[in-house]
Amino acid sequence: MNASNTNRPDADGHLGMNLSLGHAINRREAMRMGLFSTAGLLYGSGLSARAASPGESAPPPRGEAKARSVIQIFLWGGMSHIDTWDPKPDAGYDYLGEFRKAIPTNVDGIQLSELFPYMAKQADKFSLIRSMTHRNNGHETAAYLMQTAHTPGERLAYPSVGAVFSHFKSPTYKGLIPPYVVLTQPQGRFSEEGFLGPRMKPFATGGDPNAARFEVEGVISRGIPDARQTARRDLLRKIDTMGAAMPDSPELAASEQAKKQAYDLILGQGREVFDLSKEKPELRDRYGRNTFGQDCLAARRMVEAGVPYIVINFPGGWDTHSNHFATMRRQCPMLDQGIASLLLDLHERGLLDSTLVWCCGEFGRTPKVDWQPPWNGGRNHYGNVFTAFVAGGGFKGGHVVGSSDAKAEEVKDRPVYPVDLLGSIYALSGIDAKAKLPHPMGLDAYVLPSAAEGVKSGGLLTEIMA
Repeated sequence: MNASNTNRPDADGHLGMNLSLGHAINRREAMRMGLFSTAGLLYGSGLSARAASPGESAPPPRGEAKARSVIQIFLWGGMSHIDTWDPKPDAGYDYLGEFRKAIPTNVDGIQLSELFPYMAKQADKFSLIRSMTHRNNGHETAAYLMQTAHTPGERLAYPSVGAVFSHFKSPTYKGLIPPYVVLTQPQGRFSEEGFLGPRMKPFATGGDPNAARFEVEGVISRGIPDARQTARRDLLRKIDTMGAAMPDSPELAASEQAKKQAYDLILGQGREVFDLSKEKPELRDRYGRNTFGQDCLAARRMVEAGVPYIVINFPGGWDTHSNHFATMRRQCPMLDQGIASLLLDLHERGLLDSTLVWCCGEFGRTPKVDWQPPWNGGRNHYGNVFTAFVAGGGFKGGHVVGSSDAKAEEVKDRPVYPVDLLGSIYALSGIDAKAKLPHPMGLDAYVLPSAAEGVKSGGLLTEIMA
């Protein structure tokens, strides 16, 4: 398993090599580089490659898909469960620290931490899994488990759930925005495309949707208005003598198709979807005028555009070994407001039934506070039990699956493992969890591991699957 993304080639790596040689470039070369950085994005996403190599496309998903799009909110670093969605108000100060109050929700019997008043009003729209477990306390290995369900350290580096969606959904997806998008930075704990290769890597938008202008990598750039982009496109057509001289070249035809899609993305759908200024100011305020809140709004706009898989990597992270309570007071209100507004907005637009939203980190945090130096009131990694959130796309709202014990230290009943959660998401999205994935060396590899491989499972989440 790869531990990071640092050794992965960029979609436009050939341009980087030219620049590293330090040679002078003229205006024509600079224009070509600016365009092909976006065209390379399309090649990397598999959109242009699908047209160039139709025989290599994935088989269509099997089963009825209730979820047309998926939004994954990844709380990287691991959010504390006892302070948030599995409160234990009677656990005592050594476990609760500053947050000792649980509040009721609009569903009888379900309580949340006092830090989540907005979500408390939307509890009928989501369900909580309070018995998630894998007992792995390493960031990289736990993230790999939560996003692949495969055991870390095997000989194969499996793709993340987003890359699997990209593989299965790309053949029928007609949009110009890549089918697997990350707001705004890649997770970075492992190579998310795994052995599927760079065509299935996520498109990370970069930028900040809360800025005056959401500058999306390769789509919306600072200081380049539409008129200038159009002029560049027209000039490039005029100077393209090779394309005119070799009209029957399949390689050039594929390149031309990529360029066309790139400009359609820059001047059309991409600019439209990522332009949050088209939303009413009141709605933007409801989501929260912060990066995460506007990430959620951008995700909703991508759902409307039909993007199959969208990841929001929470800005700032939740690895609260120290400064835990201060971090929670700062970040939980943003998470609360953003998620609650996303659910309400999807519901009001009639999109929640076809949009699956799930949220968790790679693990939880130790329920007992570490008061000793240097942590001074921190919580450490904890994979024994933690909480995940699911909503829409075939998941029922207003339910709790499983439970932890009195101090949120162990699973009390109905353990739920990564394979159970991901298997349920795949089932609701029409993806066969037993399907074989194409390995470049022809090795046997499947979407999810089986019980024969020794993977623990409590079964699919049928109690909350409509």
